[in-house]
Amino acid sequence: MRVERKGLRLSGSLQSSHMDHLEIQNISKALADETRLRIFEAIAGKKEITCGELVSTHGVTPATISHHLKVLQEAGLIESRREGLFVYSRSMPGVIEAYTRALGKIVNSKRAKARSR
Repeated sequence: MRVERKGLRLSGSLQSSHMDHLEIQNISKALADETRLRIFEAIAGKKEITCGELVSTHGVTPATISHHLKVLQEAGLIESRREGLFVYSRSMPGVIEAYTRALGKIVNSKRAKARSR
């Protein structure tokens, strides 16, 4: 199953054992930005966190936080829900686990190819 999310094609495999190269690339790009990585770490460190909490702890504007949350969400790393005036974000640990496994498979296949030469 594929889902269109703001121009990105994400397969239903984000939390499964298989992750395609586009998904790996999107997650890698999302985490490559230092500010976004710090925001992701803050989200992953709590059950849920509001945009306001992220603004107050990271010293950036609400617009900047909103942009970074959008990128993280499009990469499948977080999900957000609105409750009244607040937007709560939480990490998706299964996605990070699948990403880690996918990177491990890439490394292992490169090593196997190198050994067979």
